[in-house]
Amino acid sequence: MTGSGLRNKSVIVTGGGSGIGRAGALAFAKEGARVLVADINADPAEEVAREIREAGGTAETVIGDLSRPETVDTVVATAVEKLGGIDVLVNNAGIMDDLSAAADVSDAVWERLLRVNLTAPFLLTRAALPHMVDRGRGSIVFTASEASLRGSAAGAAYTASKHGVIGLMKSTAIMYRDKGVRVNAVAPGGTATSISVDPTTMTGPTVLGHYAANMGRVAEASELASAIVFLASDAASNVNGVVLPVDNGWSAV
Repeated sequence: MTGSGLRNKSVIVTGGGSGIGRAGALAFAKEGARVLVADINADPAEEVAREIREAGGTAETVIGDLSRPETVDTVVATAVEKLGGIDVLVNNAGIMDDLSAAADVSDAVWERLLRVNLTAPFLLTRAALPHMVDRGRGSIVFTASEASLRGSAAGAAYTASKHGVIGLMKSTAIMYRDKGVRVNAVAPGGTATSISVDPTTMTGPTVLGHYAANMGRVAEASELASAIVFLASDAASNVNGVVLPVDNGWSAV
């Protein structure tokens, strides 16, 4: 991307071992950024870092549960000590629910979805912001979802967690815009990633199937990565507090 301003910038990508995160990590590295790949799964994260290094880039990994404060502390410390700071945070890591309606959601599913999809990006955002404020600049990009825009794209737990992501994004965008920090989100529609659900546990498809017929084609992860890189880049220097649907027009239906 011409004029991205990302060369030699330090970028944290969560869930960077697969799917949108993997594509994003590779795309940032292609722009000349130094990338920290954070993921709960070691092998795919190390593979992405190795691919970046073999192409002449700089990459580090942190493996762990990002909803745990000690993992977040390690992510931030590694970015500061080994990559020179934190210029960009991509809060991408997330999990899917079983498409259950509210009356069918277990406590365990609800708590896990909120912990991974909302608490983890909050913890990372809170930890990264002081470093960005000290520099007077920074960009945070959340991976939200079509389910953050409507109630007909996923189950109750996932939908609530992604609506929460948008609220967190917008609040942070307003409160830190005068500090030089921009905060935005992409809202993917159907995307080819490693996230899947067990069809035998679904209680919502008979209702949601009607709406999902409007989804359109399934995107490649690289298409989401391009949007994330754009929002993080200098090309989006006056874009703040925006939810960018990357969904082939599903949100327009």
